[in-house]
Amino acid sequence: MSLRDFFMSYIFMDESGCLGFDFTKANTSKYFIITFVCVPSKRPIEKIVKRIFSDMEKPERQRLGSALHANKATMRMRMKLLHQLHEKSDTAIMLIRLNKQKVYTNLHDEKHVLYNYIINILLDRIFSKKLVPLDDVVHLIASRRETNRFLNENFKSYLSREINSNHQIKIDVSVKTPAEEKGLQIADFVSWATFRKYENKDESYYNIIKHLVVEDAVLFRG
Repeated sequence: MSLRDFFMSYIFMDESGCLGFDFTKANTSKYFIITFVCVPSKRPIEKIVKRIFSDMEKPERQRLGSALHANKATMRMRMKLLHQLHEKSDTAIMLIRLNKQKVYTNLHDEKHVLYNYIINILLDRIFSKKLVPLDDVVHLIASRRETNRFLNENFKSYLSREINSNHQIKIDVSVKTPAEEKGLQIADFVSWATFRKYENKDESYYNIIKHLVVEDAVLFRG
């Protein structure tokens, strides 16, 4: 059975890295990565998060709070979650990484343009691969992060309007916290693993879920 046998009704979106361009600062990343985790139903991946939490000792649960975050997790927890996601063959992962050192200088101060551009490219890839149903609502749920100030009501209205007119697909766009949507916690680990591969040259985590990746593209390759 291939991914074309599934319709992805839920798209969870997360990001890694920053959109800063001052490379003299130690915390400025070389890449900015946006990740889509697409699933026909969110219940199976929610169960992964629940199992991880149920296996924790109380001190660790208290340390992590109400949501799993890859940058706070132990190596064992990261591996465990990604290996469980590995088994979800009806999951499709789509990635776009922005090579920030190759971005045109005039776009450095147009972060909202860059952000919208990246999102639209990923969504267009999803539609061109026919991963979403044509006659039902697709739910795009974005993680509330630093750059989600660009995901305001105007952006959401624009995105819905563009998709509905260009692809005749109904889409519901929302911005939530990982505590509110467990699927965003899965997307966080996938995004972290991808960022780890490209920013830190460590492929050990990414390789676990590599077979689920249907798109891994780079912008401004140079």
